[in-house]
Amino acid sequence: MFIKKSPDRIPRTVWTLGFVSLLMDCSSELLHSILPIYLVGTLGASALTVGMIEGVGAAAAQIVKIFSGALSDFWGHRKRLILLGYGLAALSKPLFPLAGSVETVFAARFLDRIGKGIRGAPRDALIADVAPVSIRGACFGLRQAMDTVGAVLGPLLAMLLLYLYHDDLKTVLWFAALPAALTVILIIAGIQEPASHAGRHRFRSPLRLDTLRLFPLSYWRVVAIGAIFTLARFSEAFLVLRAQQAGLSVTVTPLVMVVMSLLYALSAYPAGVLSDMMNKNHLLSLGLLLLIAADLLLARADTPSAVLLGAGLWGLHMGFTEGILATLVASTTPPELKGSAFGLFNFVSGLFALLASMLAGGLWDFYGASATFYTGAGFAALVLFLTACVRK
Repeated sequence: MFIKKSPDRIPRTVWTLGFVSLLMDCSSELLHSILPIYLVGTLGASALTVGMIEGVGAAAAQIVKIFSGALSDFWGHRKRLILLGYGLAALSKPLFPLAGSVETVFAARFLDRIGKGIRGAPRDALIADVAPVSIRGACFGLRQAMDTVGAVLGPLLAMLLLYLYHDDLKTVLWFAALPAALTVILIIAGIQEPASHAGRHRFRSPLRLDTLRLFPLSYWRVVAIGAIFTLARFSEAFLVLRAQQAGLSVTVTPLVMVVMSLLYALSAYPAGVLSDMMNKNHLLSLGLLLLIAADLLLARADTPSAVLLGAGLWGLHMGFTEGILATLVASTTPPELKGSAFGLFNFVSGLFALLASMLAGGLWDFYGASATFYTGAGFAALVLFLTACVRK
């Protein structure tokens, strides 16, 4: 008599991290869906300034991840670093409505992204620690999907609040603080991690040559593809600015983020499940094709409906690539270096994120919005070519 083995279930820790991501992304996307309008319309910032703020913030987040990941491997207490990262982000939220200058917004954004950087690699490494290998892609996909559910709720809440408070941007920005505070409570009460492995391995700086040699060639291929991919994926702040250009009012402009995030949420988990059953490079290529289509459409968009369609394609491309890249990183590195691997991957991506958003802003100011999106399509086509070469 044979006892049928029950299928692996997604662990409670993964679900909790999913709800934490949902709440924080609700808070963050409420801010981000109106922050570009606040910067340009109220504070008089240029597109290049918006790109610099977004780029520096993204780079700071990614660079910090390299050290938080390595520290989590050595220390063994990933939960504490996750709590620190989400806590800093929660503390930054009240600074945005208090800001009266571009410099203050920059400082708030920088603190928020530092928090994101601290929590990112330990969180992904903790998921890799607790997720059964057979459903690892689904676990990453679930966390990403719940993250994007929050990204849908945030702009929807922003639209409602803008309507209720008659486009008073500062008042609406205050509402981002509540869901951010709830994440801290949920982390303390709801996350359990495996027994600590602290002390089993000495601390390795991910930037040391002897540490870099421990990673296989397959991992470095993922890093290279992810870095060039980042050049094609500049900040979504430019989608918000494009929506305003196309004629959407302040109250309705967050709808572009709703559409993008909704398509992202609907596709992230199925893409993660598919990645466990088929060639991951095929899914990555599909995501690249969706990004190229989104960029070409947004480059020529002159109506709100065209911008919303482009934003939807942008969201689909994220759903088919974000979890896939994380799964590729996890599957190409040894268990004791998972945190360092995610940190190093994000470090390289962070440097390219700074370049991507500043390049996008500069092109926008000097050559127009179309040049920004055409350039993004070109970089995506380059990554598609490199992915095909690796597959061969």
